[in-house]
Amino acid sequence: MTAEQPRNGSGDEVIGVRHGMFGAEGSGDTSGYGGLVRQVSLPGGTPAPYAGYFDAIVEALRSALATDGHDFDAVMEKVVVFRDELTLHVHRADLVAVARALRDDPALRFELCLGVNGVHYPDDSGRELHAVYHLMSITHGRRLRVEVAAPDADPHIPSLYPVYPTTDWHERETYDFFGLQFDGHPSLTRITMPDDWRGHPQRKDYPLGGIPVEYKGARIPPPDERRAYS
Repeated sequence: MTAEQPRNGSGDEVIGVRHGMFGAEGSGDTSGYGGLVRQVSLPGGTPAPYAGYFDAIVEALRSALATDGHDFDAVMEKVVVFRDELTLHVHRADLVAVARALRDDPALRFELCLGVNGVHYPDDSGRELHAVYHLMSITHGRRLRVEVAAPDADPHIPSLYPVYPTTDWHERETYDFFGLQFDGHPSLTRITMPDDWRGHPQRKDYPLGGIPVEYKGARIPPPDERRAYS
């Protein structure tokens, strides 16, 4: 968090403002035609204590990282408890070290990675692309998320395939749909879209109108480019 990043009244980080018809709250306008304005915000950092087993996870991870020569406060961007869920926001350079500690330390034992989600925040300048790893401890019956961010201009983060081999296809799918480059992945190729596909369809700057359809001697444009008749 830097001094320049605004916060709203709840302590969240405001990353942008959306203008449009729907999605705002508290204005009293239910018609959708009042020129509504809505802040785009992300949960801010949560101060300790975190309640439940979250404090035990954070303290065990702090100890495990210190044993490996890493400082918890240096590798973490922030710790967020939001809607009774724990998310560790980690600097991308330290992602593998944090994942190994979460997997190997006896007090943590997050043996299973359930998947990887990509997220695109166009207004989060310098942190537009996020990867979210969902981890589960079968030993202790606990869950948490590890989130890492990268700028659109340098969309590289380390692959967690060496730590959690189950992320193989999950990271490929995230690369395919969001354009995140997972450095160290053994075969980072598209998994759903054709190999020569241009762009990444789940990014928010990707056209919503579909793709052109080509026939012999004719081209049908996507819906958002077609002429409208009234």
